[in-house]
Amino acid sequence: MAQVLEFKLPDLGEGLTEAEIVRWLVQVGDVVAVDQPVVEVETAKAMVEVPCPYGGVVTARYGDEGTELPVGAPLLTVAVGAPASGAPLADGTPAPEGDAEGSGNVLVGYGTQAAPARRRRVRPPETGAGAVRPAPGGPHSAAPTGPGGAHPGTGAARAASAPGTLVSAGAPGTATGTAPGTVDGAGRGTDGPVPVISPLVRRLARENGLDLRDLAGSGPEGLILRADVERALRSAAAPAGVPGAAAQDTPLPEGRAAAAPGVTRVPLKGVRGAVADKLSRSRREIPDATCWVDADATELMRARTAMNAAGGPKISLIALLARICTAALARYPELNSTVDTEAREIVRLDAVHLGFAAQTERGLVVPVVKDAHARGAESLGAEFARLTESARTGTLTPAELTGGTFTLNNYGVFGVDGSTPIVNHPEAAMLGVGRIIPKPWVHEGELAVRQVVQLSLTFDHRVCDGGTAGGFLRYVADCVEQPAVLLRTL
Repeated sequence: MAQVLEFKLPDLGEGLTEAEIVRWLVQVGDVVAVDQPVVEVETAKAMVEVPCPYGGVVTARYGDEGTELPVGAPLLTVAVGAPASGAPLADGTPAPEGDAEGSGNVLVGYGTQAAPARRRRVRPPETGAGAVRPAPGGPHSAAPTGPGGAHPGTGAARAASAPGTLVSAGAPGTATGTAPGTVDGAGRGTDGPVPVISPLVRRLARENGLDLRDLAGSGPEGLILRADVERALRSAAAPAGVPGAAAQDTPLPEGRAAAAPGVTRVPLKGVRGAVADKLSRSRREIPDATCWVDADATELMRARTAMNAAGGPKISLIALLARICTAALARYPELNSTVDTEAREIVRLDAVHLGFAAQTERGLVVPVVKDAHARGAESLGAEFARLTESARTGTLTPAELTGGTFTLNNYGVFGVDGSTPIVNHPEAAMLGVGRIIPKPWVHEGELAVRQVVQLSLTFDHRVCDGGTAGGFLRYVADCVEQPAVLLRTL
């Protein structure tokens, strides 16, 4: 008989824990091939097309476009293998031959292996778009989020299901909920299933000492939403006998907190949320300091003009600045390092993977030019152009957004002269470049109008002292003022 395989949102790597469905690429009833992209999701780092590791007929999808799912949550189910009688599937679509041997795609959490033989009996999935699998205590099957894939708050009665878990099509059995005597999401004993799906709801209840068994959910089939928990917390905090206190308990959409009149609350998620988390961590952990210097960039601008006039690919200004950075890091390797706080060691890195800040419609991203130390200005320019275009179109991969060892931040494009940027954790330093504008400057003993730029270096004071940071910045400024200095390192 046909088997229905459940495909879950895989771990996309780099510590990402959730993704938002941007666009479904298949409909219920569509026939899909192994490794065919089935959904486009947006993580905190990039837009990613997720391929399905199974070939068959899509029987259900989980989540509408715009829905945010945690890693491990069901994405869709696929009917694989022909029924024993050779008959078509229930919707009339001919059932494909079995194709569950495994995917050639390698994402963390699935791919390259055959589906495990473990089975669990559940109700057959609905066939409508956005269909969900009912489960005792709630309308959705909860995503496994605990160790080993088991859902927090469930006992041994619920088996952990890795990608490729077999579901018997049309089986009359039912999925088990929270077993009596286990604990719920708030960490308390239960006498029955607690209808909670969201890990955020469980965490909010746990952190505030709220027993989820005491709540009546306002969601479908009694599902407990975040709004229910927040309403209960407000009621508990409201002074007794205050008129109108209960009137404030208006149900809100899940994931949205109450806002005072005239106040707009913007969810801190996606790219914005990832940036906020990383900057906050940098400020907490890195004792940073900043030094800066003005430099006469007239000769650098002339050198660039001469290079481009000679023919061949155009050399961008940021490519020249990147080449100067790699030369400076070769002289001052202390700044191409990271700090291992647990081992209390400074880890110096041989390769320079140069990140550069890029502002996009999705927010600030930092693509990384890998092995920048081994590239010339022309190669650097080509890679900057490629990554910038990918950033604008939202097609950067997680690998292209991680692994940087030093960051170049050209905030001059915003029309500002200087800045004290926050170090891109876990890196040790960032070079900032302001706008290049005509200014009065003493040149060869006379006052002249020159192209002047302000350069700033923000660095982790744990990896070096001011002398090293000042030496690095002075070398960069010397190369900007006299590009021929670079000839010594070519």
